[in-house]
This record gives sequence, structure tokens and C-alpha cells, in this order.
Amino acid sequence: MDQDTNLKLLRYLEAHPQVSQRELAEHLGVSLGKANYCLKALIDKGMVKARNFKNSDNKRSYLYLLTPKGIERKASITVSFLQRKMEEYEHLKHEIAQLQQEVADNGAHD
Repeated sequence: MDQDTNLKLLRYLEAHPQVSQRELAEHLGVSLGKANYCLKALIDKGMVKARNFKNSDNKRSYLYLLTPKGIERKASITVSFLQRKMEEYEHLKHEIAQLQQEVADNGAHD
């Protein structure tokens, strides 16, 4: 699972611990099978705990909780994600400035 998907998943689970796997798949824009696979990977790595929730009529409903390891991983990925996005932003600013200069040099108008 790539870091962007991992971060999106951890953030969503933290905000919506009672989410169904179907809702999670829709939010991530992936198949139900892929959502299940990603969730199981996080559980196997000790980043998320799944617990049946007692007040549910559906005994297959789970509460997904980030473990301390999951919270730490989310913070680490967030820093990395932010650094990468800032670099992309700076690159885009530079590219836009170059294009604006080309337009100005060629006398083209908006």
C-alpha cells in the first residue's frame, strides 16, 4: 500500500472509527477487496485494532482504533507527505513563473 493511501486510511479511521469497510472503500476510491486488504495490513502491523462494537445490531460491525504505533506512523507519514507537497508546490510556482515569462516575451495575451 502506498504512503498516500496509508495516510488517507489512517486519517479517515481516526476521524471515523465506526466506518464500515464499504464506506471506507468508497472514501478511498478503491474496491471493497482492496479496502479490506489495506485494513488487514494495518491490523497485522499493529497500527489498528478492530473491535466488535457492542451497541450495534449488526454483530459484524467493528470499531477501528489507531494504536499508539498507528498514531506515530500517521504523524511520520504526514510530515513526509507535507514535505513532498511543499516541494511539488515550489516546483509548480517555478514552472508557472517560467510560463508567464514565456507568454510575456512572446506577446501573447490571456
